[in-house]
Amino acid sequence: MAETWLVTGGAGFIGSNFVDIALAESWCDRLVVLDALTYAGSIENLRPLIDDDPRLVFVLGDVADPVAAGETIKDYRPAMVFHFAAESHVDRSILDPAPFIRTNVLGTQVMLDAARREGVRRFVHVSTDEVFGALPINTTDRFSEATPYAPNSPYAASKAGSDLLVRAAFHTHGQNVVITNCSNNYGPFQYPEKLIPLMISNALAGKPLPVYGDGLYVRDWIHVEDHCRAVISAALKGRAGETYCIGGDNEQPNIAVVRDILALTGRDDSLIEYVRDRPGHDRRYAIDSTKARTELDWAPRIAWKDGLASTVEWYRDRAEWIDRIRTGGNYEAYYAKQYGAKG
Repeated sequence: MAETWLVTGGAGFIGSNFVDIALAESWCDRLVVLDALTYAGSIENLRPLIDDDPRLVFVLGDVADPVAAGETIKDYRPAMVFHFAAESHVDRSILDPAPFIRTNVLGTQVMLDAARREGVRRFVHVSTDEVFGALPINTTDRFSEATPYAPNSPYAASKAGSDLLVRAAFHTHGQNVVITNCSNNYGPFQYPEKLIPLMISNALAGKPLPVYGDGLYVRDWIHVEDHCRAVISAALKGRAGETYCIGGDNEQPNIAVVRDILALTGRDDSLIEYVRDRPGHDRRYAIDSTKARTELDWAPRIAWKDGLASTVEWYRDRAEWIDRIRTGGNYEAYYAKQYGAKG
């Protein structure tokens, strides 16, 4: 029997890369994307697939809307749900946490309820390492599946809440769920408010590169393709009710990332502009992905040097895409005109 996968947030950064890999490698026979096309999600991220691949179905809808979630799952009967949809920018969560609570917490519960009601075989919840809080800067400590939750931003708190709802669905209802907590992603189609695409686009344009605080905040970077393959492995090989931490074993201070980008774009340190730090800025993240490597037979493939170089070239070749994304647009109206209410 043909298998359908449902991907929430499939028009966003990580979701669109996941869609591309899943279809290119024929992991499913049909893939349905449910996305509200908010500012960070664009129909353009799915081209040319949305026009040329009949296996891809796009549904315009909000994961926090029980009608949209329920009807989508009922209509397309997915074997698995991959829940990527989330508000994800820490700075925005500090200014206004309400959308983060709605999408990340309420949206997750709505999707869980709909999936359980319609008998979805497995629910894969894609989360972040930020739920664990921060690590000391001068240690070898890393986050693992046993690390207690200690979120320090409204975004991280909303994702922690969503993780706990997924865990509760397993223990209360016996729902077949898997949770992944991943480190910082980079790669194609990332919205240019995040560190790496912002620095690349500014460097290419000769604009200042704003660096928070002293620039020594450390993150564990993983290429988005490696993350997506880990999520597929978790879906196919992970144990029900388990959590898997996904990392790139690639800790980099922000200032080192910025200088690597400057070198790849032919710019120098004169573009660096240190700016006032954001409130509650976590000092360091790092992931111990031993469990994922062992149980899921997965490991990152893309080296930092190669992945960052290819990412810079991707953005260099897409100046118009950056301009369109930054300027925004009424994507809901565009989609309704081009495709109707459902794909």
